[in-house]
Amino acid sequence: MDSKKDIRILAYESSCDETSTSVVKNGREVESLIVATQIKSHQRFGGVVPEVASRHHIEVISQITKEALQKANATWNDIDAIAVTYGPGLVGALLIGVSAAKAASMATGIPLIGVDHIMGHIMAAQLAAEIEYPALALQVSGGHTEIVLLKDPTHFEIVGDTRDDAAGEAYDKIGRVLGVNYPAGKTIDEWAHQGNDTFHFPRAMMEDDDYDFSFSGLKSAFINTCHHADQIHQELNKFDLAASFQAAVVDVLAHKTIRAIKQYQPRTFIMGGGVAANRGLRERMEEEIANLPHNIKPKVILPDLKLCGDNAAMIGAAAYNLYQDHQFADLTLNADPSLELPYADSMLN
Repeated sequence: MDSKKDIRILAYESSCDETSTSVVKNGREVESLIVATQIKSHQRFGGVVPEVASRHHIEVISQITKEALQKANATWNDIDAIAVTYGPGLVGALLIGVSAAKAASMATGIPLIGVDHIMGHIMAAQLAAEIEYPALALQVSGGHTEIVLLKDPTHFEIVGDTRDDAAGEAYDKIGRVLGVNYPAGKTIDEWAHQGNDTFHFPRAMMEDDDYDFSFSGLKSAFINTCHHADQIHQELNKFDLAASFQAAVVDVLAHKTIRAIKQYQPRTFIMGGGVAANRGLRERMEEEIANLPHNIKPKVILPDLKLCGDNAAMIGAAAYNLYQDHQFADLTLNADPSLELPYADSMLN
């Protein structure tokens, strides 16, 4: 019989407009996951209002802590560490989660672990399958579009980043033009599968030598096309618009990511973040990787759709790796809204 002790982590996530708690065992098994969404509260504003988000976090965080423990059939005595997202994100929202986690740690004496939100998104893959290292991740969420090299479970380096609008931001901004409620990504993806790429929007930086991204030009081209049509009283097909926009995004993401896979030759490829739930992107990446030569074809792990958005289970998964690496925080832990993963100093051959 294996005498190895199970490690249970109670995790908090409150970086934006979802308040979430979770109990994760051994970094792989989700024993409970509670997500209190605020989408309806922010839809009327067309995006997240930071002060509103913070107030909602305060209202529910104590209750969902109890619910996470109850659903996992756990008490505080069963918890080995308390983890929390401390950045990046909205500073007021982050502070609610950090304060709750620190209070729980101080009251119980349970060790505290601070987790980078982006590391959490990437580690959602660990909840689906075992990651073989080195690994490469395409991280695509609301405010971040990055290609990240994972040397091991706790050492990540950015090799490609967005220089302006991230892919998720561009989806929400063009969604407003089309009259789609925030968040717009899911609807645009559905419409894209009903239309054709008839507008041929620009694929910015696709052939550049680096792995960086830019989606502001695509967003502007889309908005200008729609405004011009309005001025001349021309009705455009919303499905073709969505398909054309998504084709431009997916072409750039896939092209640069495949180039990175060929250069870094990871053993595992991962996608993380809200846009990782996009069916068009998932299908394209699986197709592109399937066509790679066998000797450089990585294992592909796509997180469950419910774990692509902000959630505490991904934070618990990442925290387990930090726990194993003895990376603990103390009660001076503070929110860091501009927290960034380190950038790669050099390219690997």
